[in-house]
Amino acid sequence: MTKLRKRFKNFVSSGSRAWASLNNITGPQTQVDEARHINRSDMIGLGLTPRISSLLFPKYSTLISSTMYLPEELVVEILARVSAASLARLRRVSKGWNATINDEKFAKKRFLLRSHATVIMLVEHRVYLVSVNLHEVHNNMVKVKYQLSLKDPLSKSSEEVDIHDIFPCDGLLLCTTKDDRLVVWNPLSRETRWIQPKSTYNILDYFALGKSSCNKYKILRMDQIGNIHPDSLEFEIYDFTSNSWRVVGKTTDWFIQPWQGRVMSVNGNAYWLACREGHGDFLQSFDFSTERFKRVSLPGDHHSYQVFGLSVTREEQQLCLLTQNNSKQSPYAWIEPAEEPRINVWIATKIESNGAASWIKFISFDLDNIHQRFCFLNAMNFLVDPENKVLLCRGKIWVSKTFLNILGENKSIQVDHQDSESVCSLLVNYAPTLVQIQQGSLV
Repeated sequence: MTKLRKRFKNFVSSGSRAWASLNNITGPQTQVDEARHINRSDMIGLGLTPRISSLLFPKYSTLISSTMYLPEELVVEILARVSAASLARLRRVSKGWNATINDEKFAKKRFLLRSHATVIMLVEHRVYLVSVNLHEVHNNMVKVKYQLSLKDPLSKSSEEVDIHDIFPCDGLLLCTTKDDRLVVWNPLSRETRWIQPKSTYNILDYFALGKSSCNKYKILRMDQIGNIHPDSLEFEIYDFTSNSWRVVGKTTDWFIQPWQGRVMSVNGNAYWLACREGHGDFLQSFDFSTERFKRVSLPGDHHSYQVFGLSVTREEQQLCLLTQNNSKQSPYAWIEPAEEPRINVWIATKIESNGAASWIKFISFDLDNIHQRFCFLNAMNFLVDPENKVLLCRGKIWVSKTFLNILGENKSIQVDHQDSESVCSLLVNYAPTLVQIQQGSLV
């Protein structure tokens, strides 16, 4: 098994052209479409090179250059790490793979592998890759895999950068620093690109990293004038190809409240909660291909709930919405108590180009089901695990006394850190990528 693992690591390290090769393949359209539908994070996260890809898709041997034999044990190791959606497609590859995927032992192996969430955590301005057990009830501790080190180019002694915030996109991290600088960072390749401002950055700026339909990466900067009641928002785009900023617009129609949370990147586009005077909150987006803004529909009657925040699933890249039903007070309150508020997580299964979105209610539970002190707040930072149907929320800072909290239907788990004084300021899903930043596109 040790030899197999070494072979697997060698395959992973040689995967720099995996997704590019899938984007460039030609052949019968149905075969090409099926190959391209395999989840991108699975391909890149496993380092699937054209050689391994040809094994994952043996009937596409004319599409992918070379073939080689993989032992069954290694195939199982690879398949066990693939997302549920991609696994469903891979059943069609062969009868043997279908039998493996349906095998009870394989199901148990996959459950053990995927019962731990691997996320990026920001603690004391440092970035850590950590593993969290989503099922362990007693003595559950965050397992720090390693620190992702980002050296400061301005430091003569190679000191690390103090990171203030992180905006992820396709495994790249757009980071703001404590001293108001901006950097795009690929932790896997350790490549960085420091972005100089057109004018000085300020604490009220909102950023998003996204990409156009031709895989050209861009940065959106929203410079908000004023805080609680902003006067205006000015929008700038940074283009990696031209290495420059340009103004793309200005608005006084809507603004972003400090408590409305973070900007999310989903399939290359940016999404965030905005507010319009007298009209309440709504979901706004920015298309990096057309460089235009559009409103996105919220689920159901958006006046019947309060929105706490946004998140993105790790593998399928789907937008998530965390809400709480508004309490309904009965006119006969002395007879019928007020209805207990429910926490709901919605997932956008499809977002049309005109902003129309299809939502499903993914998780729903009463606050009574949470057995320890916990408080849901506006702009909450949370992650969603679709397979385990749980929320991963950071604790402390008014929310709870615990480092992390795992919440779901009939589930409430506390996760501690070996350093009891540590506070997690941000949780981010992370899927490694082989994108080269300097070119500003996937190579």
